Amino acid sequence: MNTSVVGRFAPSPSGYMHMGNLLAMLLAWLDCRSLGGELIFRLEDLDPARSKPVYSEALAADLHWLGLDWDRGWPEEDYAQSKRTALYEEAFALLRERGLVYPCWCSRSERLAAASAPQPGEAEHDRRCRCARLSLDEQATRLQSGRPPAWKLRCPDAQIAVEDGHYGRFIQNPAREVGDCIVRRADGVFAYQLAVSVDDLRMGVTRVVRGRDLLASAPRQKWLIETLGGTAPVYCHAPLLIDGGGKLSKRLGSLSTQALRAELSPEALLGRLAFLCGLRERDEPASARELLADFSWDRVKTEDIRIE
Repeated sequence: MNTSVVGRFAPSPSGYMHMGNLLAMLLAWLDCRSLGGELIFRLEDLDPARSKPVYSEALAADLHWLGLDWDRGWPEEDYAQSKRTALYEEAFALLRERGLVYPCWCSRSERLAAASAPQPGEAEHDRRCRCARLSLDEQATRLQSGRPPAWKLRCPDAQIAVEDGHYGRFIQNPAREVGDCIVRRADGVFAYQLAVSVDDLRMGVTRVVRGRDLLASAPRQKWLIETLGGTAPVYCHAPLLIDGGGKLSKRLGSLSTQALRAELSPEALLGRLAFLCGLRERDEPASARELLADFSWDRVKTEDIRIE
């Protein structure tokens, strides 16, 4: 095993997996195993309202059923984000010490409005929350009011380049293009951008394979990992499976694994995924090991994949 290469599965147990999730999992497995690397399975179960044990068990069972194995991870306690709060607290304290986070009292509707359009008198490219402009005294006064704030990351006003292993060079100025992001909610729950960056850093992840919809998060995560003293992984984003209503969703039960398992064998499902993404010329059964024999990102489509 090449222990200098570490990949990961990182699903959210908020529903049963669908075909789009399975494609990302398959490509993550093929990418890591083709390099002889170690694969981690961790749960991104930050949201207590949506994360359910039944879904966690189903995720693991589906991966085993498909023959997508891993080397370490869940159900070991340290591989669920809900058990890693102390690590997020440590990173948050460091960012706060450096003045890289600030409290935000905006409502959800105000945050959405700020992200979509500048306020009067602001430059067209300025997407920074107005709370970022509060003085320390003003922040202290509001903090004493008793209403808990969310905390936002002061994203850098700089061009950050990510060399994506599938889509090539992607450049973004986070402050101007996407705006500051929440790293801790008002209810105290740490948010995705901070948690996933800390986890990838602390677990030594060197390869991240996931859906193309998360490509825009890569520059912020790269910057955050490097700010916390680590080296960012290589990102390889995958095309999305879409139907007439857009990308597939666990919330809508889009082609759930539960339904697919009732109709297809593991090999038939993997073969179909390989055909859809371009790894195979025909829709015919194949095991994960068979797909590994000639895996290459050069053969994976870059355009999103429409399914009927």
